[in-house]
Amino acid sequence: MTHLFEPLKLREIVLGNRIGIPPMCQYSANEGIASDWHFVHYGSRAVGGAGLMIIEATAVAPEGRISPGDLGIWDQKHIAPLARIARFAKEQGCVAALQLAHAGRKASVAFGWQTQRALSKSEGGWAIVAPSSVPFGDGYAVPREVDETDIRQLVAQFAAAGRRALECGFEAIEIHAAHGYLLHQFLSPLSNRRKDAYGGSFENRTRIVREVIAAIREIWPQRLPLLIRLSATDWVDGGWDVEETVALCRNLKAIGVDLVDVSSAGLVPNAAVPAGPGFQTDFAARVRREAQIATAAVGLITSPVQADHIIRTGQADMVLLGREILRNPYWPLAAAQALGQTTSWPKQYLRAAPPGSTGR
Repeated sequence: MTHLFEPLKLREIVLGNRIGIPPMCQYSANEGIASDWHFVHYGSRAVGGAGLMIIEATAVAPEGRISPGDLGIWDQKHIAPLARIARFAKEQGCVAALQLAHAGRKASVAFGWQTQRALSKSEGGWAIVAPSSVPFGDGYAVPREVDETDIRQLVAQFAAAGRRALECGFEAIEIHAAHGYLLHQFLSPLSNRRKDAYGGSFENRTRIVREVIAAIREIWPQRLPLLIRLSATDWVDGGWDVEETVALCRNLKAIGVDLVDVSSAGLVPNAAVPAGPGFQTDFAARVRREAQIATAAVGLITSPVQADHIIRTGQADMVLLGREILRNPYWPLAAAQALGQTTSWPKQYLRAAPPGSTGR
């Protein structure tokens, strides 16, 4: 029976265990450039023993940032600071992935710890785009509807960002198509009112996601895994749902996606989300079972026993811990001890490790 501390192979990359750190924005970049905060934050978590660490939403274009403090990967100037993080993570035995993102109609807003609203031009805000001219909600700007020329440019921006991620030394990338950001906006009929080849039917609404994956796979080495984050449901009648998620994942597996990071919600501000321990795990299990693709479960997974149970019962291939890893970067080391499993510790910390631990 597979357990939390067994390795997971994705293409030619082997994760040391089934624990991952999901992307969590730090809102601490300047013009998209990673800062000392990012290096210390991600370095601490790489040391902590997780098998996979997904770097926060990193914009493929300046206008694709959520806030002025978001990371970017639209320019060569972004490579060196990110490469330092990727290099250090690899030295610690942690596979680092970069999440490529575009915020669409949820762009140009305040930092995550501030009241969420659109920024004015005098506050450093910028013009935003979306599949349709439908704002996210009260206090948010009305986006410009992109045309097909814009869509081709967006796909090219994702591909160029993937090429830069490879230059940085990342061993995996994740495409952000969840939480109400641009690609999710295309998927859901609540935000996509288009009448052309990118709107209306399931085939049309999913087209840009398939085009982005295909463009990335053209430049991303076959030996390296490609991940995608999806919201399995909008939690709103008439929105994107788990049946469509499963259908999309079948398509994405065929064109080169290796693991689906299964989350939910974020498209509209009024969704009634029944949050609770492991509340999204059933979605990961269903995608894994019906689309026959590896999945990661995320959402209020906090205890070692809970995380191990998800893996042992085949609900997902990985668990991603967000807030718990913010509270304790060394959760994986403590979890191994709690579950009676062995794992390697940084040799600098061996004096604090349980008896019999090995160094790395």
